[in-house]
This record gives sequence, structure tokens and C-alpha cells, in this order.
Amino acid sequence: MNDYIDVKEAAKRWDITPRQVQKLCKEGKVQGAVNFAKVWAIPKDAKKPTRTGKLKPGRKKKECEEERQ
Repeated sequence: MNDYIDVKEAAKRWDITPRQVQKLCKEGKVQGAVNFAKVWAIPKDAKKPTRTGKLKPGRKKKECEEERQ
């Protein structure tokens, strides 16, 4: 298990919340993540998944995002 980190460590590395890491793992967006009895094991070299840029129906882009484009 030396090649894996836990959700808290991944959250620190990726600068997101542990809950967001759990959700990404559950959705299959973290390559190599494995669930052992409600505990996620994430490869040390796993990269933070990128956003797809899609918005949910009915949502609008934030003003700052519109200015960047």
C-alpha cells in the first residue's frame, strides 16, 4: 500500500475537499482508485481530473468566466 494515498492526502495535493475526492473516485474519474470497505486508495501519481466545462441545464456562466473568453 506504499504506492497509494488516502482521500485526505489527495484533497491536500489537489486543493479540493475530501468529499470532492470521494465523489471523483466514485464517478470513476480518478485513474487507478480502488475502494476497500468504504476507504479509497488512490495511486500516488494520480492526477487531478479536469473539468469538462459542461454546465447543468438552467445554469449560467459566471461573469468572470465570460470575461476570460
